[in-house]
This record gives sequence, structure tokens and C-alpha cells, in this order.
Amino acid sequence: MATTAPFATPLYVMLKPASSHCNLACHYCYYLRAQHHAGEGTMSDALLEEFTRQYIEAQTMPEVLFTWHGGEPLMRPLSFYQRALQLQRQYARGRHIDNCLQTNGTLLTDEWCEFLRDNHFLVGISIDGPQEMHDTYRRNKTGRPSWHSVMRGIRLLQKHGVAWNAMATVNAVNGNHPDDFYQFFRDLGCQYLQFTPVVERNGTEICEYSVTPDQWGRFLCGVYDQWVREDVGRIFVQTFDATLANWAGVTPGVCSLSSLCGHAAVMEANGDVYSCDHFVYPDYLLGNIRQQTLTTMLYGEQQRSFARKKTGGLPRQCRECHWLFACHGECPKNRFISDRYGEQGLNYLCEGYRQFFSHVAADMDFMKAELDAGRAPANIMERAGNRAAMESQRTRKESNTDTITDTITDTITDTITNTNKI
Repeated sequence: MATTAPFATPLYVMLKPASSHCNLACHYCYYLRAQHHAGEGTMSDALLEEFTRQYIEAQTMPEVLFTWHGGEPLMRPLSFYQRALQLQRQYARGRHIDNCLQTNGTLLTDEWCEFLRDNHFLVGISIDGPQEMHDTYRRNKTGRPSWHSVMRGIRLLQKHGVAWNAMATVNAVNGNHPDDFYQFFRDLGCQYLQFTPVVERNGTEICEYSVTPDQWGRFLCGVYDQWVREDVGRIFVQTFDATLANWAGVTPGVCSLSSLCGHAAVMEANGDVYSCDHFVYPDYLLGNIRQQTLTTMLYGEQQRSFARKKTGGLPRQCRECHWLFACHGECPKNRFISDRYGEQGLNYLCEGYRQFFSHVAADMDFMKAELDAGRAPANIMERAGNRAAMESQRTRKESNTDTITDTITDTITDTITNTNKI
């Protein structure tokens, strides 16, 4: 792939054009808690142009990805994004530009979908699974459920042929139902599925809607067991793709499981730039685009120091762990418990990840070998299907054995009873 500079690497800045403004009020929304730091304004036309120019000029790759996030980015009118595309064309200078947009889907209309399709946007839809799972925590500001509105939005995307994927959170409710969760997305025709664990704290206390480490491990294993039997190469689950990437020694496409972070910052509607979307707090403010360039902020010492914390802050238990190559300590925001040596910085979800990696290790070894041999990892499905059939056969045998044992026990009991009567 050609590059526009030596030693080229991609640089990402997630844009918040409506800041924290949103028509929903999801119980677990971390961004609402950061709102007083991030501000509540909307992005001006002048700031949009300044960002567009700087962002494209800062890239060392021929491809540029604009990522529109929130809050809810559709709180800005369609005209805002039409102007954004005009500016992208104005400053592109031969680079290929793509756009992706993360939305709760409730504000989508035919007009929006036609625009998104015609301009080749990739749309991420936030949905937590079937209605009863989704509506538990994803409600609007008056407390009304949002699932039906989200589903209407998905149907509009499908009607207009807009490329979309699903982004779900895994929380205290749907974390107990991996089978129903995954089957829902299969039935929906979803080809690209991302899910992320909810881990939020109120001070030092874990919020009640957070997934527990054991839940997270069982959830990952449960979804994986369905996916690996029938859907490898057909449905792309980000966590499983990232796990295989680490197994194969390739940088995964999700930062939480990568060895480094810090290459993806976030810019608020007022021009403030922060190290990461999960660290929109004063300690992680890199500066403002009106006073400093994106290049200065994202390649400066403060951001490099933030990136080094991914590996530099690992406690002893992590450094000794057999699975370190597969998770790299996961996201720094979740590293707040003590390890078995009493060192701080162990990931809250460590137990769940260890459960998952142990569960999939043999399959990952097989898929890596297939990749190394130039064959498709999807070949794992035959092996997984045979394994499932053997497990089912063993279960039936155990059930038959239990039935026979119960029958013999009942017969002996009846015989003894009748003897006593005589």
C-alpha cells in the first residue's frame, strides 16, 4: 500500500459534533458523567473546517477515516454533514476519505438513509439485543423504552441498502443470556457485531448494571460456541477476530486488546482534544485545536506517555500471565483491582478473559495453523461441529444411564416395600 510519508501510521480522532447531547438517557452511559468536563455545545462551521483541514493534513496514509460519535451525532441536522463532505472534498488533495457514524438509530429517516447510502457511510447501531434486554437500560429522557425506535431505524437502513453493523454493550442483564443475545443478531441479518463490557464505578463501588468478571467470561464462551459452529467467515464478531489476530501475531482492530493505545483521540464540539473517548477528563486534555495543531497534540509527549501506560502499568500477575499476548491487560480504564501479589492495576475483567482464552485456545491454535497454511480459518466449523455432536451424544448417554439407574433404584425400592408388606 502506498503511503504519503515514510514510517506511516494511521491517526484517528473521533468527533463529537453534538458533544454529549442525546435524545436517550441510557443508565450506563459513561459519557453523561463526563459531560461537565466535555461541555455541551455544538460544533461551529468554522471549527468543522479547521478540524477537517488539520485532520487530513496530519495523515501519513492515503486513506482518511472520519468517525462521527456522540452523544447522538444525528442531533445535528443533515445540512451539517453535507457541509462536512464539501469540506472533505475541498481539502482531500487526492486522499481517499471514508466516513463512519455511530448512532442509537432512533432518529433515522428515509432522507437520512438515502444520504448515508449515497455517500457510503458505514453506520454503527447501538442495540443491546432483544427487546427485554435492550429496554432495561436504554431508555429516553422520559424513561420510555427505545427498542422499537431502534428497530425501525435498522429496518430503514436495510431498506435503503446502507452498510451497517451492530454495537452492543454487555451488562448485568444480557450478560446472563449469550445464546438469546447472539441468536437475535443472527436473525436480524447482522454480519458485523461488536460488543463491549459495561464496567462503571460510582466512586469505588461497581455500578449495579456492570457485567461481572464471571458473567463476562461465560458470555464470551457462550457466544463463541454458537459462532464457531456455523458462522466463522459469515458473521464477523470483533472480539473473536481480535483474539485470532493476537494469536497470529497481527495487530487487532480493537484498541482494548492491542499492545498499544493512544492512536485514537477524541475532539469535543468546542475543539478540546482528549487522549481517549473513555478519558474525557481534565488530566487527559491535550489542548484545543484553536491553539494547538492536531499533529502537536497527538504526537506530543503527553499522548505518548498515555500510550505507554498500556504496557508500563501492568502488575506482576499480568506480566507472568500465559495469556498476556491475547489481551495485553485490556483497557486501562478497567485496571483498578489488586492482583494476587497485592499490586494495583489488575483488570477487573481478568477472570473472565482467562476463562475465555482457556476455552478457545485449541480452536485459535487450529485457525492460526490454517492461516499459516494459506487456508480459511472457517475450516474450524467442521471440527467444532464434530465436537458438538460428540458432546450431544455423551449427554444423551449420560441421560440414558441416569434413566436406567433411576429405574433400577425404583425397582429395588418397590421390591423391598412389597417384601416388608409380606
